[in-house]
Amino acid sequence: MAFGISKGMVAPLLVINFILYVISAAIAGSLLNKGFDGGFGFGNTATQIFLLFVLVASMVGIASTLAGAHHLRIWRTESLAAAAAAATIAWTLTLLAMGVACKEIHTRYGRNKRLKTLEAFMIILSLFELLYLLALHAGSVTREGYANTAATPKNPTYGTPAATAV
Repeated sequence: MAFGISKGMVAPLLVINFILYVISAAIAGSLLNKGFDGGFGFGNTATQIFLLFVLVASMVGIASTLAGAHHLRIWRTESLAAAAAAATIAWTLTLLAMGVACKEIHTRYGRNKRLKTLEAFMIILSLFELLYLLALHAGSVTREGYANTAATPKNPTYGTPAATAV
């Protein structure tokens, strides 16, 4: 194998990403619900924006892991495009939330343990999503690689243009 990346390497990253996205969505939803009940009396404006970014990034990340699970089941070039596109969009949204989290870390107003945990999750999740994205693309150059064995013709004249077959 070129890089030693195979389905066995992509699957754990996919599971880790799914778990982290679900946990971050649950924490952000809980904090946002608490903010709705209290009239957003906690934190500053950056906290409210951060929670919205985390929720959007988490939902897109969960959708990207579902596309990745479908790709893992099929493991063909056709499904790689959808999985890679969804993972790239999820990674960029996660980077956006991570950027706000890095800015939010330096503020001291209205930060509780759940918010600190959510900030740490976004920073860690941006790294894991990048690793998953790289492993997804590196799997295409391995020998195991995305061989389309079902498309191999058994008839040697299959696909031959009619003009040359005559």
